[in-house]
Amino acid sequence: MNILLQINNQQVSWQNKTLPCRVGRNGFSTDKKEGDWCTPIGSWKLLKVYYRPDKISAPKTILPVIEITPDMGWSDDPFDPLYNTCVTAPCAFSHEKLWRDDNVYDLLITTSHNTYPIIPKCGSAVFIHQINESMTPTAGCLALKFEDLLDLVETATLDAYWVVGDDLGYVHSA
Repeated sequence: MNILLQINNQQVSWQNKTLPCRVGRNGFSTDKKEGDWCTPIGSWKLLKVYYRPDKISAPKTILPVIEITPDMGWSDDPFDPLYNTCVTAPCAFSHEKLWRDDNVYDLLITTSHNTYPIIPKCGSAVFIHQINESMTPTAGCLALKFEDLLDLVETATLDAYWVVGDDLGYVHSA
């Protein structure tokens, strides 16, 4: 099993390398809620890779790969029956655009946070994505430098997990 281990709010460990990162602006939480700007504590399976075909080539990975299109979004509306899933715009419910003007979602990995089952209001779109140019914290995702994200995508196995611990000493299970 591959483990992406959260060391603290600015570092993760992957395959014996310590990588710079950013997490949620409000730190870590055992009780993730929609819009709380926290990164959820737990063990989150890496599920699928999404990428922008107009900006980068299809990544070489064993994980399932999906091309992002201009009409793709991710539902962040707890009242949407499709909450915390990929949706097609236009959409009657609130959603985050996957086709962004910046480079943050040029390559991203979805995680198993709030997926089995999906519980409304417990957090959506907890991705592993590219860090923004100013290296600011995220809304709850894990952000990595592009080179590190690409390496993660290319070397992750089907049983890879992102492990986020409480005070990063005690690790919770999913």
